Amino acid sequence: MEQVNGDTLAAARKVVAVHINYPSRAAQRGRTPAQPSYFLKPSSSLSLSGNAVERPAGCELLGYEGEIALVIGKAARRVGIDDAWSHVAAVTASNDLGVYDLRWADKGSNLRSKGGDGFTPVGPALIPADAVNPAGLRIRTWHNGQLVQDDTTEDLLFPFARLVADLSQLLTLEEGDIILTGTPAGASVAKPGDVLEVEVSAGELTTGRLVTRVEEGTTPFADFGAGPKVDDLQREEAYGSREAAGLPTAEAAESGAAVAPSLSPELKAKLESVATATLSSQLRKRGLNNVSIDGLQSTRPDRRVVGLARTLRYVPNREDLFKTHGGGFNAQKRAIDSVNEGEILVMEARGEKGTGTVGDILALRAQVRGAAAIITDGGVRDYTAVAGLDMPTYFANPHPAVLGRRHIPWDTDITIACGGATVQPGDIIVADSDGILVIPPAIAEELVEDCITQEQEETFIFEMVKQGNSVDGLYPMNTEWQARYEAWEAGSQAND
Repeated sequence: MEQVNGDTLAAARKVVAVHINYPSRAAQRGRTPAQPSYFLKPSSSLSLSGNAVERPAGCELLGYEGEIALVIGKAARRVGIDDAWSHVAAVTASNDLGVYDLRWADKGSNLRSKGGDGFTPVGPALIPADAVNPAGLRIRTWHNGQLVQDDTTEDLLFPFARLVADLSQLLTLEEGDIILTGTPAGASVAKPGDVLEVEVSAGELTTGRLVTRVEEGTTPFADFGAGPKVDDLQREEAYGSREAAGLPTAEAAESGAAVAPSLSPELKAKLESVATATLSSQLRKRGLNNVSIDGLQSTRPDRRVVGLARTLRYVPNREDLFKTHGGGFNAQKRAIDSVNEGEILVMEARGEKGTGTVGDILALRAQVRGAAAIITDGGVRDYTAVAGLDMPTYFANPHPAVLGRRHIPWDTDITIACGGATVQPGDIIVADSDGILVIPPAIAEELVEDCITQEQEETFIFEMVKQGNSVDGLYPMNTEWQARYEAWEAGSQAND
């Protein structure tokens, strides 16, 4: 097949883009247009596969949108729908890039936000239009190797022939012009260092992957024009949803799901001083028998950690839902990127061992953020690297597969189940080589004082057994031994 080259780009006198055309995108945006609407991108925004695109200095939200591009083969002016497809020479892959930081200044034109140099990569190959059914194309996008968009043209809001015919009613589509036909759900935000790939296919015919690398711009905007500016609305639009952007939903705000600090340095030190076996015993005395996270191993069994729980829930993978929740700044990345100093990220993976739930990069990010530990009842990827970190990770088993094999990262800071225990945001987690316990914060002060008392008693009992005394009446202590213990304790305090 013919490859997209410099001549292809030079032949495009205009680039026309469609706003919303895929039902999945319309559902994500919350609006379904009755008629197609368009905007123009300058031909200078076109670039070839393999080129880099710059996220302008000072900008946060470089959005990507995998799209199918139509290349006009012969001029079209006031053509009908039945004839429109004959005016298309080829289809190829494109990426409709744009910086949401400049949308506020565009007043709907998208000129600066989507018109930057390199903001419309196309290619690498052209699929002849007469060799395909326009309703039988597949569009896929990968973000750093992870599939984030996957849809077909079977049920478009506005089929391609309709777009060509509609545009031709007012303007002449000239040979070489390019029409971007909309993006499905899953479009999100890329950062410097990321690699984006888009592919269009029809059976065995394929464009190959259109590859674009993202680089950080170094030249700031001049002060004689509008500069970048973002707010939560633009973040939501760029990432596809408030959840994907890491913003609290209305439901979360109403539920008060945010974690409130409730672990003072003094309480933390006391919890670190007592054994999990003692804590477990005192919890059991209070009727709490189901507060241990079971069946996990640790990368650092020599370490003891105490911290407040942050939570992340995975649900079983369903391909259509993974498109909207699995890519971009998803719940997994949001949880990792928002964990605070001393907190413990606890993941609900349903005990599913057939895939990873965290790997070396995200575990390192959690450590850099100051997390005390990661706990997951699923698999861990890149085990050797994760085990090499100072931060402990508690997990079911190593596994090489990415989470998309079995999981969708769904939501954060909610009540979850992990290793057979219920965990709420703000619960106190104590973990060491003996096990992992979940402590309700409301009883933690009283609990740890009783644990300290219990361990003092057990120290006395250990000494008495060491001196040759029988455990009969001593363990547990009867009245006689209790009196002897109180005398021993008073003597110990006097020596202190």
